[in-house]
Amino acid sequence: VRYSSCNTMAADTDGVGLLVEEYVIGQQDNLAAEVTAGLKSGKFKMLDVVESLGSCLTSTEPRTRARGVQLLSQTLQQCYNLLSEMEVQVLTAFYENRLKDHHLLVPSVLQGLKALSMSQVLPEGLAVSILKALFQEVHVQSLMQIDRHSVYSIISNFMESREEELKGLGSDFTYGFIQAMDGEKDPRNLLLAFKLARDIVVKKFAMGPFVEEFFEVTSCYFPIDFSPPSSDPHGITQEELVLSLRAVLTATSQFAEFFLPLLIEKLDSDVQSAKLDSLQTLTSCCHSYGQKELMEYLPSLWSNIRREVFQTDSKKIESEALSALQALTSCLSRSVVEAGSEDILDSFLSTILQDCKHHLCEPDMKLVWPSTKLLQASASASHRAYHKVTYTVLPLLLEEYSKRTQSSQRRTILEMLHGFIKLQQKWLQDLEDENALAVRKESLCILVFSALTDCSVHLQLVGIKTLAALGMQQGLLSQNDVELAVSHLNRLILEEDDHQSCSAAIEASGSLSAIYPSAFIAKMVPVLLKELQTDSMETEEKESLSQSKKLLNTQRSLRTLAAISTHLSILKETVPILLQHLRQAHQGSSLDADNAIATCHNLHVIAEHCRESVESNWYFFETAVPCLFGLALQHAKQDSGSFSVFNEERVLSSMVPIISTTCAHLEPQLASQSVLHVVALFLNGDVSFLSENNIPHHFQPFKREDPEGHQSRLIVLLMAFICSLPRTFAVPEQEKLMSELVDLCCSCHHLFTYISAAKCFAGLINKFLAGEPLDTVLQSTLRRIEQGLAQNAGRVQIFTLLLWVTKALILRYHPLAEKLTNKLLELLADPELGPLTSDGFFLLMTDSPDILSKATHANIRLMYRQRFFTENVPKLVQGFHLAQEDKKSNYLKALSHVLNSIPKQVLMTELPSLLSLLMEALHCPDQVVQLSTLRCLHPLLMDAPQVMSVHAETLVTKLLALTASPAMKIRIAALQCIHALTQLPNHVVIPYRARVIRALAKPLDDKKRLVRKEAVTARGEWFLLGAPGR
Repeated sequence: VRYSSCNTMAADTDGVGLLVEEYVIGQQDNLAAEVTAGLKSGKFKMLDVVESLGSCLTSTEPRTRARGVQLLSQTLQQCYNLLSEMEVQVLTAFYENRLKDHHLLVPSVLQGLKALSMSQVLPEGLAVSILKALFQEVHVQSLMQIDRHSVYSIISNFMESREEELKGLGSDFTYGFIQAMDGEKDPRNLLLAFKLARDIVVKKFAMGPFVEEFFEVTSCYFPIDFSPPSSDPHGITQEELVLSLRAVLTATSQFAEFFLPLLIEKLDSDVQSAKLDSLQTLTSCCHSYGQKELMEYLPSLWSNIRREVFQTDSKKIESEALSALQALTSCLSRSVVEAGSEDILDSFLSTILQDCKHHLCEPDMKLVWPSTKLLQASASASHRAYHKVTYTVLPLLLEEYSKRTQSSQRRTILEMLHGFIKLQQKWLQDLEDENALAVRKESLCILVFSALTDCSVHLQLVGIKTLAALGMQQGLLSQNDVELAVSHLNRLILEEDDHQSCSAAIEASGSLSAIYPSAFIAKMVPVLLKELQTDSMETEEKESLSQSKKLLNTQRSLRTLAAISTHLSILKETVPILLQHLRQAHQGSSLDADNAIATCHNLHVIAEHCRESVESNWYFFETAVPCLFGLALQHAKQDSGSFSVFNEERVLSSMVPIISTTCAHLEPQLASQSVLHVVALFLNGDVSFLSENNIPHHFQPFKREDPEGHQSRLIVLLMAFICSLPRTFAVPEQEKLMSELVDLCCSCHHLFTYISAAKCFAGLINKFLAGEPLDTVLQSTLRRIEQGLAQNAGRVQIFTLLLWVTKALILRYHPLAEKLTNKLLELLADPELGPLTSDGFFLLMTDSPDILSKATHANIRLMYRQRFFTENVPKLVQGFHLAQEDKKSNYLKALSHVLNSIPKQVLMTELPSLLSLLMEALHCPDQVVQLSTLRCLHPLLMDAPQVMSVHAETLVTKLLALTASPAMKIRIAALQCIHALTQLPNHVVIPYRARVIRALAKPLDDKKRLVRKEAVTARGEWFLLGAPGR
């Protein structure tokens, strides 16, 4: 046995020797993988490999030695974790010695050392030994890029695993790194070098006397000017390099004396990107530098920032300059002022005030707003800064306002005041400090109230904003001030003709009502209630009012009641008023229907407000939902003579979002009780939980004895309630309810009713727990659908059920979804249902606002659209090619709906196979197909110009023809695509330049402004084709 084992080991040793010989002499690089595999499998050991390489490593021929070291290093890269501590020590000594060898060996030696630097068993002291050898023997910048990257990787590995050992080198390590990095130009290496430089600073490696040298070796790259080539496979961006370098330069205050003069110099640059980088870097510096470092350079920094804000045309540079000023002021605010020493913050702010405040007295001049922005930026930095600035600025602005008589000048001053008042919200008030706003509260209130009564709408708007800002300051306004403010808001809402002032007043009321609920209950709610009760006034009084004015005030009152319903105490006042107003809209006229819809819309706004509060949502549900059900049932009578607005489908539809929103956020206990009542109502006619009087006790929505469909159409309210509950709630008698819904959907001829029934059934199916009961219901429903589609009558109702059930199953990835989708694909060729089916694909791929959405807790799986696209687009393409000529448009429309709903990245992967079909779709006469195709083509022209170039002739011809389409949306989309055609390669589109420019002259005179605008833009781009610099 021992003899056999020895023979096997000898054979293995001979095997590795042959592999080494073939690799070194035969130049077969692929054999390195076989050597690595042998080591990993235990077939032979590293010692065997080294012994086999013996003659190669001691050869007098440098190339032979280089091949031997290369094989050893490639093996180590894969097997460094198999080495013992002794092997690592021996190999380290070998590699350190090889660094002194011929330059051909250095790249492979570095690869080997990189592998050893990742070893967990590297003996203590070897990391320092390796780095000393590297710094002494290797001139890094004379190496190739990949070899320089290896050096940085070795340093990085040791900094992560042997930090304390490296710190033992003291400043010698920092000096060695400086030598290694000095002169680096490759972006790939710079990213790693910048990271190492930052780590050296942040981890507090000793820099000793080399602080300035360390700064110089990194700051020479500032500001970064790098534009990656279009075909760059590495994906390195300028932003990555900028942020990496910035992290180094701002890492320590030791760099301040060197960096701040450089920064000031770069702020004078004419290159916008350099100026932008400098301002952003200054902002970062202020987080790590302190007052001591900044103090000397404050005048120069302020001068540069002021210049940029006063003179620049770039909004971006202005924004960054203001951010830098804010950061600078914030940094100075953090300093502690010692007794007897100068307050640097106070001096700095005094300089800013001296340079800017006189411009505030010139509201018509150009520099008023730049000065205001500078003052507001510095005031927003800290409470100390705000206190200093506002104590100077507020009296000045108040005085200027009183001096001016022109509304435009007053508006400018009030805008400035509004900005300073809003800043006060940033700081928690110190009770010992005097609030600048509180001191001048009386003057501010007089000024704001005067603006609210001014005849200038623009001044009113600013006054409303300022009033809201003052009101948001807790404890600033007295009770009398608040009541007077509410009175002004009432006037603006009900008496002001300008809709902008009214809307702004309603918005301000909503903000302030949450802080002062009692004032709004006492002063605004009664006024709005009285306005809504004008319908019950005497006839003479009615005639004295303008009918249009009365309607306008009714709408405004409803909006305001909804806007101020931000607090439970207000809710208890406003919701009953809105519900009572809704009860009064029953005459059945178009005007009453519009009034009811407006009331429902505002109740929905309140329902949205209540989502955040359990108590508010509970109250709203118990008050509003039974009332809505009761009103609908009360008027759902069979005799057509008593028709009311609550029989109208659009009024019932306006109730759906109210019920859906509040039910989606119910507490479990209330939801469990309520669902029992609602199901009992629709299945058994139990109306006991409803609050309205005169409710018919014969409510049977699923019975067919309702020729007008008044009762059955209330299924839409059942859908709103049940389908918005969370999936965890069990619906009582669910199977019976679903059976009734299917029967109603199949037998009813009222469009609104059978669509509501189908949607309700789909909502239940989507949330039904997986298992045998669900499978039974689905199989039964599928049989009904197949039987119904095979008949001549009622196919549209059956198709509607099929469509909604398919959507419900697609969303939850149910296995039966594929079968139902295939059924829809078959129906695209159906003479009667084909057009409906193609439109149905839009429903499948888009979100439904009232059902099967995240808001209603539907079971929606991730990326269901992408999955649908992958599974069904090939079927649509195949069906298109096999379909008869008159049915092809159905497939194109369905395909366009699918393509427009998926992310652009998914579409790009399938572009080559779909492009010919998209070109075909442009010739389809159906306007829906045309518009969908154009919207699909536009991003493809922008992102895949090379692929689209093949169809340039077809695109130009058809797109120009579509600019004369009767549909405005198609004309606009066609012009946008023509504009995008300029992204194609010049040699492709320039031959069409003259033709396109001539053709686009006609849309320049289009009757629609939006079309003319797109035509001007597109024609301008075509004129510039081939111009220098493009």
